Amino acid sequence: MKKMKVAYYEKHGDFNNIQFGEFPIPEIEKGDEVLVKVKAFSLNHLDIWVMEGKYPVKIPMPHIFASDCSGVVVKVGKAVKNVKEGDKVIVYPGLSCGVCEKCLSGKDNECKSFNILGVITDGVSAEYIKVPSINVFKLPEGLTFEEGASIGITYTTMWHSLVSRGKIKAGDTVLILGGGSGVGTAGIQIAKLFGAKVITTVGDDWKIEKAKEIGADFVINHNREDFLDKVLELTDKEGVDIVVDHIGEATFNKSILATKKGGALITFGATTGGNLDINLRVIFGRNITIHGVYMGTKGEVSHYLKLFPQNLKPIIDTVFEFKDIKEAYKRLLSRQFFGKIVVKVD
Repeated sequence: MKKMKVAYYEKHGDFNNIQFGEFPIPEIEKGDEVLVKVKAFSLNHLDIWVMEGKYPVKIPMPHIFASDCSGVVVKVGKAVKNVKEGDKVIVYPGLSCGVCEKCLSGKDNECKSFNILGVITDGVSAEYIKVPSINVFKLPEGLTFEEGASIGITYTTMWHSLVSRGKIKAGDTVLILGGGSGVGTAGIQIAKLFGAKVITTVGDDWKIEKAKEIGADFVINHNREDFLDKVLELTDKEGVDIVVDHIGEATFNKSILATKKGGALITFGATTGGNLDINLRVIFGRNITIHGVYMGTKGEVSHYLKLFPQNLKPIIDTVFEFKDIKEAYKRLLSRQFFGKIVVKVD
């Protein structure tokens, strides 16, 4: 049986538990399956939550981790029609049943069996990944493998948040917390594409100009200024139309207060924790809508990929070699980065 190099861990903990080894190359067993040779994968905070055992499901061990990748199709099942061997592709990491009411309605991220590569299934920190062909999309012309690997969760989550759920429109004012993160940089680009005014936060002065370069209108260093006070100052105390908060406990109550009457508050992450006290009167008294978002749909991916690389383009902070995966996660946790952190596999 042919083997592939993989990065994996055998117990929960930090990135120092990552090991390198050889596992069998996945075999095509169904007519709709595709085998992809992974060229690059990017890091997400989701990887950390799963790695540290903070995700509310049992994780199989040993575990191949990470979710977003790009690569080349090397084998296809007999029923595959959308890609062929040799195609450069990105892999959408959301797996669903494909036949339930939610899936057939184009809401596959609400399928009761929906899960993400690298969570309860093996991820992409390996030379090869096997997925259903419906999860594979051709890499847009003009993008590198490293850029393609940076699209997946990041742009899908932000597109679903701002466009599908937040109903963003020209003239809106949007607050995106954590503008230097992968999702933050994607969100700034998407919001500007729709003609919105963007306020974002960063934790270091060196990130301010970088955020402005990709379209942010106002950038707040939250370590030097209270972001809520500044947002209310910038909006004549009215607040913003849409707030995107993927920070959690440390910011959520202020995010509520930064949302204008009738506005939308979107949450899809909790890097500072997920438990907090909320004053419900502040929410219903101001007609605020709170959207919980878990990634997005394949249909959204098919749509927004048309916009790469002319209107949207991933911002890459650093590219690491496969052997340096631990250093990549160390950089992710340091917060001293802007954009996506990528690992080259080949």
